[in-house]
Amino acid sequence: MDNGKNLESEKLQSQLQSLTEAIRTLAESCQGDSVLLLTLLRGLEASHQEIRDGLFQASFPDNRQALYKLLRNIEANGGWPYIHRMKLRSLLGYAQQLSPLEDDPAESPQDSAQTKQNHLK
Repeated sequence: MDNGKNLESEKLQSQLQSLTEAIRTLAESCQGDSVLLLTLLRGLEASHQEIRDGLFQASFPDNRQALYKLLRNIEANGGWPYIHRMKLRSLLGYAQQLSPLEDDPAESPQDSAQTKQNHLK
């Protein structure tokens, strides 16, 4: 790699590290709120897809030698970038561990009793 490419790579790594820290800080500010964290994860996934399907594919090599170089880089540096998704089965397993009172966080036992009284009137 020449010096120009090296400097570009170092600058990118520095910017990526700052961005990663900002995302981590944002995630920590959402700690305890699964809906906000899910929104953050969806945003990251959308950005990943936009970069992959747009900019990355548009920059594909136009000859075999350059393609080989790209494939070697992918192989040597950790493989293909992938965003792992939580399995629905894991989420359902967590739901089964909840006690009956935790099933509907929007309705407290007092709300439930009041709803029953209102239906009796």
